[in-house]
Amino acid sequence: MLENLDLQQVMVLDIETVPQYSSFEEVPDVFKQLWELKTRSARKEGETPDEYYPRAGIMAEFGKIVCISVGIFTKHNEQVGLRVKSFAGDNECHLLSEFISLLDKQPPNFTLCAHNGKEFDFPYLCRRTLINELCIPSQLRISGKKPWEINHLDTMDLWKFGDYKNYTSLNLLAAVFNIPTPKDDINGSDVHWVYWKEKDVERIKTYCQKDVITTAQLLLKFKSLPLMADENIVIV
Repeated sequence: MLENLDLQQVMVLDIETVPQYSSFEEVPDVFKQLWELKTRSARKEGETPDEYYPRAGIMAEFGKIVCISVGIFTKHNEQVGLRVKSFAGDNECHLLSEFISLLDKQPPNFTLCAHNGKEFDFPYLCRRTLINELCIPSQLRISGKKPWEINHLDTMDLWKFGDYKNYTSLNLLAAVFNIPTPKDDINGSDVHWVYWKEKDVERIKTYCQKDVITTAQLLLKFKSLPLMADENIVIV
């Protein structure tokens, strides 16, 4: 499949998510009860719903998207490059609308690629799109489609080679394939703090863009192609 993959028909993406409220105290009572039920089996013994709430961002029913970064491959003089763009801010409906508008300009069979995208990014985007009363773009619709009709690539899924017990982080694969990555000052577990306490969306956007670039480089490795040079990666 990857041998025939046209990189210029691929969009690499990553999303960053946070809890919908800055603290558990602000959550409406009905959702406090639902959160307690939803997380009962996931919480450690003695861990309260309040203590577990910083993880609410990973669940589309209790979280929201604060950044979507995308990368589209380019080619100039036989050199592969990447154009990276981000949609970020407090207004989730607005940034989703902008992202959907970009997808609507692409062919319906445009391929979307993300690390752990099938388990997280793609379904999360669909759920939050519906919650915001927006129309799911054709590239994200999978209902009624046969597996080979779904143009979704997941670099974590590609690395499994059929081993469904295996979870491998993007950072680990970057290290394994010697993909240089900048020293990050935050990681995924810090995003909710940076958003709600520091109110630094730009910092989150930078972190999200780095993941898009790393995922794109990893896809090149899977295709046995050389890594992109820094000067061929443009943030717009």
